[in-house]
Amino acid sequence: MAFEGLSEKLNHVFKKLKSRGKLSESDVKDAMREVRMALLEADVSYKVVKDFVAKVSQRCVGEEVLSSLTPAQQVVKIVNDELIALMGNDNARINMPSKPPCVIMMCGLQGSGKTTHAAKLAKYLKREGHRPLLVACDIYRPAAINQLMVVGEKAGVKVFEMGQIDPVVISTQAMRYAKDYGHDVVILDTAGRLHIDEKLMDELKQIKAKVEPNEIMLVVDAMTGQDAVNVAKAFDEALGIDSVLMSKLDSDTRGGAALSVLAVTGKPIKFVGMGEKLDEFERFHPERMASRILGMGDVLTLVEKAEAVMSKSDAEKLTKKLQEHSFDMNDLLDQLKQIRKMGSLKSIISMLPGVGDKVKDMDVDEKQFSRIEAMITSMTKKERAKPSIINPQRKRRIAAGSGTKVEDVNRLLKQFEQMQQFMKQMGGGGKTKMFARRARKQLAGMNFDKMGNPGGKLPF
Repeated sequence: MAFEGLSEKLNHVFKKLKSRGKLSESDVKDAMREVRMALLEADVSYKVVKDFVAKVSQRCVGEEVLSSLTPAQQVVKIVNDELIALMGNDNARINMPSKPPCVIMMCGLQGSGKTTHAAKLAKYLKREGHRPLLVACDIYRPAAINQLMVVGEKAGVKVFEMGQIDPVVISTQAMRYAKDYGHDVVILDTAGRLHIDEKLMDELKQIKAKVEPNEIMLVVDAMTGQDAVNVAKAFDEALGIDSVLMSKLDSDTRGGAALSVLAVTGKPIKFVGMGEKLDEFERFHPERMASRILGMGDVLTLVEKAEAVMSKSDAEKLTKKLQEHSFDMNDLLDQLKQIRKMGSLKSIISMLPGVGDKVKDMDVDEKQFSRIEAMITSMTKKERAKPSIINPQRKRRIAAGSGTKVEDVNRLLKQFEQMQQFMKQMGGGGKTKMFARRARKQLAGMNFDKMGNPGGKLPF
C-alpha cells in the first residue's frame, strides 16, 4: 500500500506526543527529527524534507500550540496542513478548452504504464460524460498499437490508428477525425524510450507544435522513487509539461515521489493509478492523500468508488429491500460483486478512519469473496430467496458444488442470519444514519486477521 511505511512512522511519532500531554520545545524538536527521518526513508527529496520540517517546526513552537489544551492534536493538524500544501492546495483539473476537442498528450518513458493509463484516463473521462478518442502515436514499440486497441476496447473507447507512419501525421489526422465524429477529448499515446534522448524529445516537440495540446501529461512510475521526480524535471525542461499522472502508486510503499513532484517541478499530480484494472484509477486529491498518510482514512474517495459501481436506482432498490426486510442471498451476491469492483478489500479497508495504519498487519484473504460467491451460486433460486429451508442434505450438496466444506456453508448461513437480525433492529427510514454509523463500526471492528472465520462477522 502507498505510504505504508511513512504512515506507520508518523503515527508512531504522534502517539508519543499524545502520551505526554503538555509539550515543550525539546519535545517538538525530537518529534520533528523523527518526522525528518521518516520522510527521508520514504524517499522524499532532501531539500523538500528540509523545507517541510522547517515550516512545521516554526508553526509548532508557537505560543498557540504549546499552550493549547491539546498540543499533540495541533501538531497533527499542522503536519496535515503542510502535507496538503506540499502536494498542492488545489485539486488540479484538466485544462479543458471552451471549444472542443481537448487534446491531452500523454508522454513518458517505456515501462511507466503510459498506454494502459491512457485507456484508464479515457474510461474515467467517459464516465464523466465525455466522448474520448484514443490515438496510437507509438509506432516504435512492438505491439504498442495492438495493446492500445485491446485496452481501448476494454474501456469502451474508440481507438484511432494509421499503422506505423509518421506520428505527427497520425496526430493531425486524429484531430480531423475527432471533429468529424464528435469526440470532445483526444488522448495521444506517444512513444516512450528506455531513457530521455534527443530523438524522443524532437518527436514530441513536433507533435506539440502541430496539434497544440491543451494538456501535456507525463506518466511516471511511482516505484522508481526520486528517479520519477528527475524524469518529470527533465521532461518539463525539454518539453514543458502541464501535469503528472503517477502510475503504480499502490505498489510503492514509500510514496516519496508523490510528495516531491510538485515541490521540485512545480507541476501538480492530477491522477494516480492504484492497480492493474482499468477502474483502479483516481483523481489526485492532496487533502485526501494527506489524510491517508496520517491514518485518518479517506471516506470521500470510498463514497465515490461506491457511487461509481452502484447507480442511484440500484441504491434505492437496496434501501427498499432493507426497509422491507426482504434482503436475500441474491442481494448479498450482488453486493459482493459491487464491492469487488471497488478494488481490493485491503485498499477499501485502508480508507476507513483509524484502520489505515493497521492494514499492513492484516492477513486479508481476498479469496474469501470467491468462496462465498461459489457457495451462493451453488444454491437453487428457492434456497437463495429463503435460506432457512437449507437442511443438512442441501448443505452437503452446496458444499460439494462450491468446493467448500459443510462448516463453511454453516458459517455463511449463520453470518447471513446475524446480518438479517441486525438489519431488522436498525430498520426504518429514520434510522439510516444510525445504521451507517453502526455498519462502519462493525466493519472497522472486524477481525480481519482471520478472514476465513472473522469472529462470526461477514468480510464485507
